[in-house]
Amino acid sequence: MSGGLLVAGTTSDAGKSVVTAGICRWLVRQGVKVAPFKAQNMSLNSFVTREGAEIGRAQAMQAQAARVEPSALMNPVLLKPGGDRSSQVVLMGRPVGEMSARGYHGGRQEALLSTVVDCLERLRGSYDAVICEGAGSPAEINLRRTDIVNMGIARAARFPVVVVGDIDRGGVFASFFGTTALLDAEDQSLIAGYLVNKFRGDVSLLEPGLEMLRGITGRRTYGVLPFAHGLGIDEEDGLRVSLRGTVRESVVAPPHGEDVLRVAVCAVPLMSNFTDVDALAAEPGVVVRFVDRAEELADADLVVVPGTRGTVKALAWLRERGLADALARRAAEGGPVLGICGGFQILGEHIEDEVESRAGHVDGLGLLPVRVRFDREKTLARPSGEALGAPVEGYEIHHGVADVRGGEAFISDDRGRSLDGCRAGAVWGTHWHGALESDEFRRRFLTEIARAAGRRFAPAPDTAFATLREEQLDRLGDLIEEHADTDALLRLIESGAPSGLPFIAPGAPGARA
Repeated sequence: MSGGLLVAGTTSDAGKSVVTAGICRWLVRQGVKVAPFKAQNMSLNSFVTREGAEIGRAQAMQAQAARVEPSALMNPVLLKPGGDRSSQVVLMGRPVGEMSARGYHGGRQEALLSTVVDCLERLRGSYDAVICEGAGSPAEINLRRTDIVNMGIARAARFPVVVVGDIDRGGVFASFFGTTALLDAEDQSLIAGYLVNKFRGDVSLLEPGLEMLRGITGRRTYGVLPFAHGLGIDEEDGLRVSLRGTVRESVVAPPHGEDVLRVAVCAVPLMSNFTDVDALAAEPGVVVRFVDRAEELADADLVVVPGTRGTVKALAWLRERGLADALARRAAEGGPVLGICGGFQILGEHIEDEVESRAGHVDGLGLLPVRVRFDREKTLARPSGEALGAPVEGYEIHHGVADVRGGEAFISDDRGRSLDGCRAGAVWGTHWHGALESDEFRRRFLTEIARAAGRRFAPAPDTAFATLREEQLDRLGDLIEEHADTDALLRLIESGAPSGLPFIAPGAPGARA
C-alpha cells in the first residue's frame, strides 16, 4: 500500500484534526505504517520536533496517534498570526518572515505547492499510508487558485477526499451539498463522500437524510460519529482545556487531599500554546479557568501568564484591564504566579523589542529580575533538565533572550547550572513549554504552590499525563472503528476515489462539467 486520504471539512472546527488523528490511530492498530500531513496550518499552538523544527501541535498530536516521531515533513507550512492581517511564515520548521494575508495569497502560497507536494511524496515513500488534513473548507472559491492544503494537494496527489461536517451546528446536509457543488468537475471527481461528526440521538432518524443526500450527490456517507466531550486535543485555535473534558468527562475529579487548587490563566491576546495547562487540568482536584478581569484573580491559588505571539501587546492588555496591578499586588502578598515563555518575559523588568512589535524599550511588570531582548533568530529547542529535584523536559519557541540577574534558578542541569528561568519568592518564570507534562516535577511544583497558597491540597501520586494522552488518542481510534465504515475507508486509501462520481451543478464559478 502507498495510498492516502484527505480529510476536508465543511467549515473550520468541523472536526478534521480529531478525525485525522482517529484514522491514524485506527490504522496503526491494524498494522499499517501511517503518517499525518497538513500542507499548511494556521495556528498559535505549535511544537518543536527533535530536529528543532516548528510544526503545528495538531500534527504533532496526530503523529503520536500514528505512533511515529513528528517531523517538519508533516506540516511544511505553518502560519502564526501576529494580528488580524499578518502572520509569521514558518517553512519546513523555520521562520522565513512576516507576510500579510494579501501578500501570501497573492503569490507566495501558490509558489509553495511544489514544496508541499515534495514533502508529501517523501512521506509516501516511507509510509504505507498518509492521512492529510485540510484547512477551513475546500469550497473557499476566492482562494481556490492558490490553494495548497485542500483540493490543490488532493488533485496533485490524486487523493480521495472525505468531507467532515459538524451536525451539532445544524445545516449539515446543505453544507455537504454546497461544498461539493461549488467545486469544479475535476475537484468533484475526488470528493468520495462524507462523514458526519458530533451527532446526538438515534442514528436511524438520520439515515433517510443520508440516503437522500446520496441520491442527489451520488456520494455515500462513510460514518456518523457520536458527540463526545473533549475530543479537541491540541486544537489549532479555540480556547479549551482539553483533558478536563476528555479524561474527566467535564466533571471535576475529587481532590486527593482535603482542598482543591484553583488555577487562573490570563487569556492574553494572541495566546500561544495554552495546552501548557492541560497537564494541570488533568490533576484530580485542580480547577483551571481562563480569565480576563482582575477580580477573577482574587480566589486563585495560582495565576498563569501563558505564552503569546505578541508579548508587548499582551503586556499592554494586562495593564489596560487592571490585571497587571492585580499581579503586582499578588506577588507582594506572596501569591504564586507562573509565567511561561511570553508570560515569563512579561514578568521581567524590561523588554527590548525591535523584532516582534518593534516597540523598542518597554517596561515589564518587574516581578522577576530578568531583562529580555528580542533576537531575530528564533530559539527552537527540545531541552531537558531538573527542577525541584525532579527530571523535566520541555520545548522552546521564542525570539526573546532572557538575561537573568538574580533570584533562584528554576530549571537546571545535573550540576546545578541554570538552564532556564528563575524564581523570586512565589513568582516563577520559564521559557519552556510542556514542562508541566513531566509528572514528578508537576507534583512537586503543585505541592509548593499549595504550601504558598495555604491550601491542604495534595497531588495524586499516580496521575501520568502521557498515559492519559494515550487513552485519549485510543478513544479517537475507537470512534472511527466503531462508527465509521472502516472497510470502505481502507478501500479509499488503497484505491482512490470511486470512478464515475457525478458532477453536481453549478460547480466552481465559471467552470463547466
